[in-house]
Amino acid sequence: MTDGRAPRLVATDLDGTLLHSDGTVTARTRAVLVELDALGVPVVFTTGRPVRWMEELWADVGGHGLAICSNGGIVYDVAERRVRDFSAVPREVGMELAEMVRAAVPGTTFAVEHTSGWASEHAFPRHPDDVDTLRQGTWESIWTDDVVKVLAVHRDLDPEDFWRQVEAAVGTLVTTTWSSAFALVEMSAAGVTKATTLATVAAEMGLGPLDVVAFGDMPNDLPMLAWAGTSYAMANAHASVRDLADHLAPANDDDGVAVVLADLFSLSR
Repeated sequence: MTDGRAPRLVATDLDGTLLHSDGTVTARTRAVLVELDALGVPVVFTTGRPVRWMEELWADVGGHGLAICSNGGIVYDVAERRVRDFSAVPREVGMELAEMVRAAVPGTTFAVEHTSGWASEHAFPRHPDDVDTLRQGTWESIWTDDVVKVLAVHRDLDPEDFWRQVEAAVGTLVTTTWSSAFALVEMSAAGVTKATTLATVAAEMGLGPLDVVAFGDMPNDLPMLAWAGTSYAMANAHASVRDLADHLAPANDDDGVAVVLADLFSLSR
């Protein structure tokens, strides 16, 4: 930290950051998390993942405390396995943004993530991790009052080009970001990011940005890294993340988060 104190809260992204590229948590990383828990240092997992993609990870990344999912759209109580808070995208905003994006970027298809699952238009590509029955239909029919994230996909465009075009089309109507290797744009309610939700969670603990160390690798982590008092980009991070962060951590496949935390907290591993 800036004054030499150890952080009082750790915030870390998962994919490309805490997790190895195969999606696993190593024994080394798990041991560091256990030591931090014993020290009473909370670790908040801040991920773009929806809750449904987290169930198999809870035991590895700490089966208690809080997690921030869907890029800040959901605060999840891990111990109780329930959504504690969420920030919804209003229906009128969802209808308007789809109209604006379709006009600006023809060929775009949409899906929504809500507090208990997801739904998509028929042409939206299905992710291999989603094996449960999926509700599909028209854009108007799949919308619910608890939508926390809108997903937009284009099959033919470069990921960054698509993000820029969508961002220009919707302006400040929603918060846009991306964290994928293909042309997928993620949209949250206006002003909602990992950073805004993390700031709220930290304040509830009596903590501010100077108490927090944060780790990330993709553009959806930028607001969180800018907010935290100390920030680390992974060696494998997107160039924009490496440019913004205070420090560079070893790559995710080299247990970079665990390496840094062991040093910051003088741990045995």
